[in-house]
Amino acid sequence: MTSSPPLAPDKPCPICGKPSLEKFRPFCSRRCGDIDLNRWLTGLYAIPVAETDDDPERPRPQDPEAE
Repeated sequence: MTSSPPLAPDKPCPICGKPSLEKFRPFCSRRCGDIDLNRWLTGLYAIPVAETDDDPERPRPQDPEAE
């Protein structure tokens, strides 16, 4: 008799909502983990960035009135 990995009842799989498995935590399977990875790699998930005017790397537009 083979036993399955223990379930983690506290948090469901973020992809499908099934109980997560210790082996694939926080997912329930390799498939759900691969779906999540694909979403990151294709840019579906993105971390928002607030742009500021004091970025030294960004070129500044020329002010036509300054000339």
